[in-house]
Amino acid sequence: MPHEQHTIRQRLAASAASFTLLVAGAGAGAGALALTAAAAVTAQIATAGPAAAVDNGLALTPQMGFNNWNSTGCGSQFNEAMVKGIADLFVSSGLKAAGYTYVNMDDCWALPSRDASGNLVADPARFPGGIKNVADYVHSKGLKFGLYSSAGTKTCNSAGFPGGLGHEQQDANLWASWGVDYLKYDNCNNNGVDAQQRYKAMGDALKATGRPILYSICEWGSNQPWNWAPAVGNSWRTTGDISDNWSSMINIAHQNQSLAPYAKPGAWNDPDMLEVGNGGMTDTEYRTHFSLWSQMAAPLLIGSDIRSASAATMTILKNTDVIAVDQDSLGKQGTVVSNSGGLVVMSKPLANGDRAVTLTNENTSARTVSTTAQDIGVGGATSYALKDLWSKATSSTTGAISASVPAHGTVMYRVTPGSPVPPPTGLDQLSDLSWTSAVSGWGPVERDHSNGEQAAGDGKTLTIGGATYAKGLGVHASSDISYYLGGLCRNLSVDVGVDDEVGGNGSVDFQVYRDGTKVADSGTRTGNDAAAHLSADLTGGGTLRLVVTDAGDGMSYDHADWADAKMSCGNGPSAGTHALSDLNWTSAVSGWGPVERDHSNGEQAAGDGRTLTIGGATYAKGLGVHAASTLTYYLGGACSSLSTDVGVDDESTAGGSVDFQIYRDGTKVADSGVVTDNDTAHHLTADLSGGTELKLVVTDGGDGNTYDHADWAGPVLSC
Repeated sequence: MPHEQHTIRQRLAASAASFTLLVAGAGAGAGALALTAAAAVTAQIATAGPAAAVDNGLALTPQMGFNNWNSTGCGSQFNEAMVKGIADLFVSSGLKAAGYTYVNMDDCWALPSRDASGNLVADPARFPGGIKNVADYVHSKGLKFGLYSSAGTKTCNSAGFPGGLGHEQQDANLWASWGVDYLKYDNCNNNGVDAQQRYKAMGDALKATGRPILYSICEWGSNQPWNWAPAVGNSWRTTGDISDNWSSMINIAHQNQSLAPYAKPGAWNDPDMLEVGNGGMTDTEYRTHFSLWSQMAAPLLIGSDIRSASAATMTILKNTDVIAVDQDSLGKQGTVVSNSGGLVVMSKPLANGDRAVTLTNENTSARTVSTTAQDIGVGGATSYALKDLWSKATSSTTGAISASVPAHGTVMYRVTPGSPVPPPTGLDQLSDLSWTSAVSGWGPVERDHSNGEQAAGDGKTLTIGGATYAKGLGVHASSDISYYLGGLCRNLSVDVGVDDEVGGNGSVDFQVYRDGTKVADSGTRTGNDAAAHLSADLTGGGTLRLVVTDAGDGMSYDHADWADAKMSCGNGPSAGTHALSDLNWTSAVSGWGPVERDHSNGEQAAGDGRTLTIGGATYAKGLGVHAASTLTYYLGGACSSLSTDVGVDDESTAGGSVDFQIYRDGTKVADSGVVTDNDTAHHLTADLSGGTELKLVVTDGGDGNTYDHADWAGPVLSC
C-alpha cells in the first residue's frame, strides 16, 4: 500500500495498545525488542478464539500471486501493458506452474471521481481498454485477476481515488461484472466507522454478487482482525506496511508469529506482500523472508517487477519445496519453538506427518542454530530424514537438527520421521515417552509443567483445583498430541482440567482418540472445576491422540493439563503361577540398602542379607526390603491374585514395626496392619483381577523406621 500512508496507519494503529507495543520494536537492531513485545501482547490478542472461516470455498491454502504496489506505487509504469506483461511472464517463466495464480492491481487504477451513476471508472490513460479487458486477458492465461479499494470514502493514495464506504454493493456488482476474482480492501479515510461494520458490509456485498471473490482485508491489525476477520474474509493484514529492508521484514515476522492459532484453511494471517527482488535486502535476507512467510502459511504475493527480475530472485520465488510448505493442505501456521540470542527456531506441521523447520539467525555474523526432532513436535522414531529446502541436500539424524547459518540467514528443512519406536512394556507416564507429533495453541507442549504460554520451560507445577501433580503434560488449546501404540497398549488413565495458573479462567474440552475413534471426552472443564478423571480403552490401537479444544468461548486462558497421564502397554506375566522375586519390577525403592531378591534386606550393600526368616520360619523365595519401601510390577490385566506371607525379618533383633499394603491400580486390596519383630508371619491374599499395576508398600509402624527390615516371604502371583 502507498508508502506515504505509513504515518496515517501508525496513528490509527496507536489507538490499539497491542499494536503500539508491536511497532515499538521496529528499527535497526530491534529484533529482540520486537520479539519481547510480541510475547508481551500474546495474552491481549488471545482475548477471543478464532472465528469460523468464511464459507466461500476460497483460499483453502494461502493465496499466491502478484501485486504491483511495492515495485510501482502510483507511477506511470503501472498500466495495462504492465499488467498484461505480468500475466504473460507468469506463464512463460514458470511462476504459474509453481502455483502463482492471482495478478492483482493496487491503488491508482481508477479516476478520482465516480461517474454520474456513482460507478467507479478506470483511468483511460492507464487502462484504455478498461478493467474488464485486462481481466479477460488475465483469465485467458488461466490466471485470476484482483483489484484494490479501501473501506473508506477514498483510497490511501494522496490523489484521493474513490473508496467503497457507502458504495459496497454497487462496487461489488461492478467488479463482479468485470470478472474480478480478488479484492484487497484497505483501511484509509474510514471516517471513524467501526472496522467490523465496514469490512462485513463489503464481505456481504461480495457474497451477494454470486461470484467467488477472494476477500483480502487490509486493516493493518489495528482492531485485532484475527478475532473477527476469519468469519468475514479470507485473509487479514496483521501489521502496517512492509518496507524493503531487513529491519522492517523481520519485525513484521515477529509480530505475525504470535498469531499462529488464528490461521486455518480459508482464513490466513497476512504479514504483507513479498519484497523479494526489490533490491533493499541481500539474497540471503530474501531467502529468509520467503522461508518465514512460507513457514507462517502467509499469502505469497510477489511485490517486485518480475519483468526485470534477476535469476536469483526467480530462483527464490520458484522454490517449489518451500512453496509446498506454505501451500500444505493441513493449513497450520508454523510456531516459534525457541528464541534465544537472535537464534529462532520455528516448526510447522504438514499434512503427511512431516515437519518444516526453520533455523533463523537474526545476528550479523554466522551462528549455529540447533533443535531436536522432539522439540519441533515430532519424535518417537528411530531416525529422521532431513531435506534442506534451499540447497536440496539430504541427510539423516537420530534426533539432533543443527546447521551453521549465515548472518540474517535461514536454513529450512523438511523433516520426515522414520519407523516409530514401539512403546515400552509397562505402565508409563506419557510425559516420559516420545510423542510422534505435538501441537499447542500457544507455546510448546510442556513435560511435567503447565503451559505458561510462551517459551519452553516457563510453566509451573501442574495444578488443578488445588491438587498438584508431579507428572503430566501442559498445553494450551487448541492442542493435538499423538503417540504411536503399534497395537501394544491397553489403557490410558489421566486426570484433566484447566490449570490453576489462569486463576479460575478458561474453559476447554479434553478428548482421547484411538485410531481416529473418540474413546473418552471430558466435556467442558472450566478454571473453577476440580480435576476430572478419564479412562480410555486403547486395546489394539495403532495411534493415540490427545486433543484439547476451546469450549466454544474462545481460547483465552485455556491452559490445559493432562495430569498423571499413565498408559499401560504390552503383555503382563505369562499364564500360570510365578514367584514374585523371579519377575522384573518396574520400580523399586527401599529405605536403606537395595531391595533384595530371596534374601533379607541387610540394610547396606546388595547381597548382604540372609535367608528370609520370620518368627523362626524360613523362606527360600521372597523380597527383603527396609521401610519405607515401594515396589511396582506391571500386570497388564493378566493376573488374578497375589498370595504372600509378610513380617519383620528375624535379623532385626532390637525392635522393628511395619505395615504391609498391597495396591491394585491405586486401590488398596490388602493391609497387614502393624506387624512387629515379635510377631510370626501374617498371610495376605489380594485380588488383582483386571489390574494393570501391582504396588507393594511397606511403611513404618508409627514409631520410626529403625530396624524395620521387612520381608515379602514366599509371594506367589497367579496369572
